[in-house]
Amino acid sequence: MTGPPPGTGELEALLAQLQLTDSGFPSGLYTLSHGLEGHVQLGMADAEGLRALLSDLVRAAGTGDAAALALAHRAVTADDWDLLVETDRRLHAGKLSREQRTAAVRTGKQVLETAGPAFGSAPAARLAGLVADGVTPGTHAVVVGTVHAGLGVPVRDAVASDLYAFAASCAAAGVRLGRIDFRRAQALLREVRPDLVRAAAAALDARDPRDLHATTPAADAVAALHERAETRLFVT
Repeated sequence: MTGPPPGTGELEALLAQLQLTDSGFPSGLYTLSHGLEGHVQLGMADAEGLRALLSDLVRAAGTGDAAALALAHRAVTADDWDLLVETDRRLHAGKLSREQRTAAVRTGKQVLETAGPAFGSAPAARLAGLVADGVTPGTHAVVVGTVHAGLGVPVRDAVASDLYAFAASCAAAGVRLGRIDFRRAQALLREVRPDLVRAAAAALDARDPRDLHATTPAADAVAALHERAETRLFVT
């Protein structure tokens, strides 16, 4: 009897990675505009301005959520759960608006609840226990990094795929808000690809939770207004 073909494990990890970052995975990202709706409400995000806004958001993600994902991935790989908890707490504390903190934890919980039947992930189960005990908040980026590590997805691929999923979510929000059509959304993803590469490099450079930072004062101000808006299509 012969064993599985060479590379089967890597292929399974790739398929699991695609499943986790697919837009159909029930993480709740479809409820988020990542600040785009607030900019639209203020008349600050027309079709032309959307490109610059997405670049800023991707840049901030590179030293924020994506960096936390990389740190969480490495912490799980090294079985350093104290580092994972410190990373999670620091990322959560760095989200200045209430809706950003709430959204990060809510989508993180969604992923944790689905990771069992979808992947049978032991690291995700352990993290879910820490979240249930109130030890750590369970932000989306840290949860996804934990699941990727448990699946054997290389940290570079995990960071890149999650950054792409973030950009795709922003582009989809632009379509739903009527700022762009689906063709422009695809062109936008092509245009921000170099930004995603730079953001991934920045994320992978992070070595300590103290490296986490994101300077987006305008976006933070817009988020503070958005959470008080009378009507909202998106949570953020």
